[in-house]
Amino acid sequence: MDPLDLREEMPALDDVTYLNTGAASPVPRAVVEAATDEIEYQSYAAPAGEGMYPALFDSLETSREAVAGFLGADLDEVALTNSTADGISRIATALPWQAGDVVVRTDCEHSAGILPWERLRDVYGVEVRVLETHEGRVDLDDAKTVLDGADLLCLSSITWNYGTRFSVAELTDIAHDAGALTLVDAVQSPGQVDLDITEWGADFAVGAGHKWCCGPWGAGFLYVADDATDALEPTRVGYRSVAAPDDDAFEFAPGVRRLEVGTTSPAPHAGLRAALDALESIGLSTVEDRIERLTDRLKDGLDDDRLLSPREYESGLVTIADDDPEATVERLSEAGIAIRSLPSPAALRASVHVFNTADDVDTLLDAL
Repeated sequence: MDPLDLREEMPALDDVTYLNTGAASPVPRAVVEAATDEIEYQSYAAPAGEGMYPALFDSLETSREAVAGFLGADLDEVALTNSTADGISRIATALPWQAGDVVVRTDCEHSAGILPWERLRDVYGVEVRVLETHEGRVDLDDAKTVLDGADLLCLSSITWNYGTRFSVAELTDIAHDAGALTLVDAVQSPGQVDLDITEWGADFAVGAGHKWCCGPWGAGFLYVADDATDALEPTRVGYRSVAAPDDDAFEFAPGVRRLEVGTTSPAPHAGLRAALDALESIGLSTVEDRIERLTDRLKDGLDDDRLLSPREYESGLVTIADDDPEATVERLSEAGIAIRSLPSPAALRASVHVFNTADDVDTLLDAL
């Protein structure tokens, strides 16, 4: 598939210059059709065929296989969730916390990577430390100091506010040397980065399909490295999270499946499968190359005092200084251009994906 073929499959782009994929992506027709077909099959065919539950479980397993393959993970290392925040919360509530345990997060985390630890602080007396960065850059010596005695590090693969890439593998090594597990908010990576998630060496990683994967809402995913599974002692349990639900004394299901609790709709992940197929038909190297070219074009049109993201390419997220970000976003919206404002730093953020064009970039620059 050519990137412009994907663009033609997105009806929303007929009415907007869309540069906000870092929040959520327009969805191709084939993705909506796949989700709709799944609902129709479950509702119309399965009751008279193999049965609704067997059809449900077959569909979920097919989706698990697709996500695992896309991430470069083993099948038993992937759980299907609702969202990034859902995945982080599943990990946060499955670790055996005690008063005095320490969680470290960076100052570039989304609220999904902040609120669970504040809750642990309130409930268990967990200490929450913040690893300060400089415009989305981590000093590794600072990381060693802050991680001393820590139990968990939470960090993003690509920062949502600057578009910088953290050195996840190096920070994971530092965390492991300190005796801490590592949880990666990876939602800004799959779909714009040709990713082998195991290369980070992280214990846990979470993401969702509605951003760079161009999938529907509700199709999240969670990776747990095989050797990190034993660290999880879930407080939420249901028939899908145990090996044999009717046994008198239950045992958790093997691998990360112990974090999947009960019945859920297979439709969002069926849509995600179609979205991943589309990206793979384009080729992730093509996706990355096109995002880089278009991102460079956008940055070339911005003065240094306006560009808050690195001038050298790191991701399709571009942060732009602005005196009144919310007013500017509203003005651009009225002109048919979709970007977003950021709370910290107070700025604009544009997201450039493979379906965007040079005309999209120029339209934004002219409006700015």
